[in-house]
Amino acid sequence: MTTAVFQPSSSASLSLPNRPPLRYAVLGAGFAGISVAWHLLKDSPKELRLSVDVYDEVGIGGGASGVSGGLLHPYSPKGKLLWHGAECWRECLELLNVAETAASSSYPATENGNSSESFGNFMVRRRGILRPATNAKTLDLMSDNARNCLASCVVETIDKDGARNLVPNLYLPLNCAFYFPGAMNVNPQRYLQALFLACQNSARASLGRKNITLVKKSISDVLELEGEYDAVVICLGSKVDFLPGLTGKLPLRTCRGVITHMQLHESARGSYPDDGPSILSDAWLAVHGPRNLHMGSTWEWQSRNYSSDVPAEEALRALDELLPKASAVYPDIEKWEFAGARAGLRAMPPVTSLGSLPLLGCVNQLIGAAGESCKLWVFSGLGSRGLLYHAWLGKLMAKAVLSCKEELIPSELTSWKKNRL
Repeated sequence: MTTAVFQPSSSASLSLPNRPPLRYAVLGAGFAGISVAWHLLKDSPKELRLSVDVYDEVGIGGGASGVSGGLLHPYSPKGKLLWHGAECWRECLELLNVAETAASSSYPATENGNSSESFGNFMVRRRGILRPATNAKTLDLMSDNARNCLASCVVETIDKDGARNLVPNLYLPLNCAFYFPGAMNVNPQRYLQALFLACQNSARASLGRKNITLVKKSISDVLELEGEYDAVVICLGSKVDFLPGLTGKLPLRTCRGVITHMQLHESARGSYPDDGPSILSDAWLAVHGPRNLHMGSTWEWQSRNYSSDVPAEEALRALDELLPKASAVYPDIEKWEFAGARAGLRAMPPVTSLGSLPLLGCVNQLIGAAGESCKLWVFSGLGSRGLLYHAWLGKLMAKAVLSCKEELIPSELTSWKKNRL
């Protein structure tokens, strides 16, 4: 077996004043990759000289992260607080603030041309999220779970009149809906571009001690980076299974999801209320404006197609699947017109007693890297909750990488390796 040798960067060596800059490679510029890059820069000692190269052949947010719906809240479909939901929610709000601060002074140039333009120009829309109760079982479960909601993201139970005050003509078969007023809709590509800009600003403010570079290049094998970096963090989402050393070794399933862009013609009446919340149901509606929203998502399991482009036939199938589900709670969607579609290939982790948890950890042995120190890391399996999980887990991953201590990562996220080594 060919082995890769990565130079050690133990926690003891971080304090050496005259050592060369530490070099880290982050593969992937989606939620996981940009979060890890940010925390490597911000959570390392100020005096430490450090360089981060982010590899992505498409650019910032060019993969599944950039196509996600962007509905942000810390709850399961049944209203239960997700695993470590409080920490994830808090850290995500912090990174959103970092990105908005960076964007307020200088907005980053679009990395991917027209695709991001068709998906809106806002970064965060703070109008809440509404989930109509559509069956008695869901109603009972969500009512119970709402009593244990976070104070920073409350869940309110409202009746039909209250819901229709938020969204006129909404259909509530059980005369009840659950409203998350603190939830929000994030434009993922704009957010990721702004967060990368924050990384660049942080590096510039370090007076030459830190550096970050976007490398538009695909890495087909981590052995290509042999000897160049102190550590490599693999944040490739579903593409991780295409790396030779990891093919078939991570317990992930792939799922392609199509999101449609819907617009209401200027001449049509009944625009969506400007302060109206997005909607969660069997099909979700992520509202971007009074006449502009996204509808999603389809679930094509075991797909290997990670192209964001959606052919006309696939788009038509998505519309046929999603429109009836969306119109069941928001009948006015029938007046809206199809304006485009994009797709992403999610990396879905196994379902555990704690929910679907991402996969993190050192993968030296899996890949065949020499040495006892943890130099090759993986951060994958964010599934459909990448926006919620990325900030807190990116912080934990960066700390583990900087200190070479995998035990800093919760054991629930590394237990997948037990039967893989």
